[in-house]
Amino acid sequence: MELNSDEIQRILPHRFPFLMVDRITDCEPGQYADGIKNITANEIQFLGHFPGKAVMPGVLMIEALAQTGAVALLSEEENKGKIVLFGGIKNARFKRQVIPGDTLSLHCEIKARRGPVGFGKAVAKVGDEVAVQAEISFAITD
Repeated sequence: MELNSDEIQRILPHRFPFLMVDRITDCEPGQYADGIKNITANEIQFLGHFPGKAVMPGVLMIEALAQTGAVALLSEEENKGKIVLFGGIKNARFKRQVIPGDTLSLHCEIKARRGPVGFGKAVAKVGDEVAVQAEISFAITD
């Protein structure tokens, strides 16, 4: 399943300036999602992070991964119209700066679930280089 920005916004509640996924390139509802975030110089975070040397904040890369995983979860019929909240972030490792002009490839795989709570493994890359990887936990709620 592929989704464009309009289709993503029918699933996720996020909007500008906090929608961090431009396209879903593949998705198996409840299992995983792959997406992309095109990093552009005109994004609001670059006004202050950092003037003269724009670097994508690590927390926003993690957010992009979480939103990608949320698409996989909220694509399930029983979760339509709900939201996904962060439960935690473990073992986050930032390995590469991400700057305007980069395309961040996002992958989030749902590894385990217990009721509305679950755990995912996520990685974001620029080309073949890992930019960030982390384990995330989440809760699905109304």
